[in-house]
Amino acid sequence: MSSREDETLARAAVAALTRQLELTPQPGLPDPRDLGARVTGRDHRALRWSAKALVPGLTAMAACARRNGAPTPGLRAELGAIGRCTEHSVRLAGGGHRGATWVLGLLVAAAAMEPGARGRELTAMAKQIVAHPDRRAPRRPSRGSSVSAQYGAAGARGEARAGFPHVRRALDVLAGARGMGTPEGDARLDALVTVMSTLQDTELLYTAGPHGLRRVQAGARAVVEAGGTATDAGRAALTALDTDLRGRGWSPRGSGALLAGALFVDALPVAAARVAA
Repeated sequence: MSSREDETLARAAVAALTRQLELTPQPGLPDPRDLGARVTGRDHRALRWSAKALVPGLTAMAACARRNGAPTPGLRAELGAIGRCTEHSVRLAGGGHRGATWVLGLLVAAAAMEPGARGRELTAMAKQIVAHPDRRAPRRPSRGSSVSAQYGAAGARGEARAGFPHVRRALDVLAGARGMGTPEGDARLDALVTVMSTLQDTELLYTAGPHGLRRVQAGARAVVEAGGTATDAGRAALTALDTDLRGRGWSPRGSGALLAGALFVDALPVAAARVAA
């Protein structure tokens, strides 16, 4: 049985995903400019609507983790089963948040198991959860796992098994940008392009190949090296990258999902305060 705390965590995760979707301009990713139009392969309005369909599944993951109390093989199998059911529900709702379901599901489970954990402690707990194999996972390889095997990329599973290093990088960028007085929207975009600059995004590898992935990473680094999105040069580099990706139909969805995970972890103190109130 789920509790108020479990649902609060789930809603905080969906709110973080919504904040990621609201950013603009997001290079190659759906954003408010795409309302009602499938410019980047997804209707932005449908994505925002279908994000709400994650709440029951994420609540169930939190309740499962709280009940188990330890990162056991049994917990890993239960979370995998809930995650697959959640992905199915989200598809029926018109969205495609597969990467976000994986990232947010593990982080929500970690937060439920260790209520006081924040930042690196939280990602370390998620790493312990995913260290176990998912015994109930379908034997047929997924597109992401096939691409990972073909190119030697870490992929979503490798990212989790490493303790979500790109979530931690995004958190560091958010803290640093805020410390310098950077507007919040620009701080979040800086975190996004920082993730894009090094992530071996299997979605990009599938659609664009290694050359395309390197092109995207170089474009993202250009934004960072120009001083970030709050500067004129950085904003120009961001616009150029966005135009390039949209023209080619390339979408760094893995980076978007990891930014949503970072925004969830970042908001945890606020979510905890709401439960206590």
